Amino acid sequence: MDFSKKNKAVVLFEDGSFFEGSAAGIVGTSSGEVCFNTGMTGYQEIFTDPSYYGQVLVTTNAHIGNYGTKNVDTESERVQISGLICKNFTNDYSRPLADLDIQKYFEENHVVCIYDVDTRAIVRNIRDKGAMNCIISSEIFDKNELAARLKLVPSMDGLELASVVSSKDIYDIGSPDAELKVAVMDFGTKRNILNSLSERGCFLRVFPAKTKLSDIISFNADGFFLSNGPGDPASMDYAIETVKSLLLTKKPMFGICLGHQILALANGISTFKMHHGHRGANHPVINLDTGKCEITSQNHGFTISEPDVLKCADTIEITHRNLNDETVEGIRMRNQPAFSVQYHPEASPGPHDSKYLFDDFVNLLKKAKYN
Repeated sequence: MDFSKKNKAVVLFEDGSFFEGSAAGIVGTSSGEVCFNTGMTGYQEIFTDPSYYGQVLVTTNAHIGNYGTKNVDTESERVQISGLICKNFTNDYSRPLADLDIQKYFEENHVVCIYDVDTRAIVRNIRDKGAMNCIISSEIFDKNELAARLKLVPSMDGLELASVVSSKDIYDIGSPDAELKVAVMDFGTKRNILNSLSERGCFLRVFPAKTKLSDIISFNADGFFLSNGPGDPASMDYAIETVKSLLLTKKPMFGICLGHQILALANGISTFKMHHGHRGANHPVINLDTGKCEITSQNHGFTISEPDVLKCADTIEITHRNLNDETVEGIRMRNQPAFSVQYHPEASPGPHDSKYLFDDFVNLLKKAKYN
């Protein structure tokens, strides 16, 4: 695409809303569930978060591209979003160490983008009407054709995507001589989660989402980590059954985001699709143990049922709660060392208020190993 002149792009939403704007990235057509992120920085980390797979992202921050892109800032091997909707898209970046401008970055990653649209109106519409599918195009401008294609886009409700973004092979991170061994269930893990564990002296073996239980057990890990990822957790019967079996070992377990939901489902707690989800780096969560508020990084469209948690009060307790809408943000098992949170303590992007959770997990690993 010749970025020296503006090319046309359009976006059509499931409710019939239609916007015309300018095109960036590649010339093409892309679709998926639309969601918005309220973070002010960290767009590259957001674009490459596997939890966004199958979604079209709206950024509420007005400027995208103003500090370019750098390879070290990626959270996975490639851009995961299906497309981008933003207000201002620029190739004039200020960071001297940047590897690429964002247009070249999007071309390399085959991303369709529309900008010069009223993102405030789009976000308000999602906030009012809830999550919905949309289609972006810089090559098809006929509404009827776009509408016909949009009808073919599957709902995120009931969609299993973790096995699509998960690693295809088992791999290791860190030194085999490390004090602690952790088996990581990769449902779409972010790199900074793995870094946060390895930096604390853990040797990690990362297992694809559908790895056989016997292969996981044979690693003889000191504990288990359940990663973030995309899609509907209730569709992941294979993961729920695996976690049920891993819980029988009574070894420490820690889950983040999708991993939190899988731990809940393994304990008979249901999940449900939220009206429009939580996505951003500025969401307040209260730690019910300490009474302290944490500003958190979040990216989820599903959450766990509090009534179901309360039914399991003998075995499960709520540890964290969202201060915006009171949804459950963390749970802990009473009868064994297993806990999880709905948000992202590894941040990237976002504040580091919640990194203590990795320390808590490491302490559980040491206690279980040496006591």
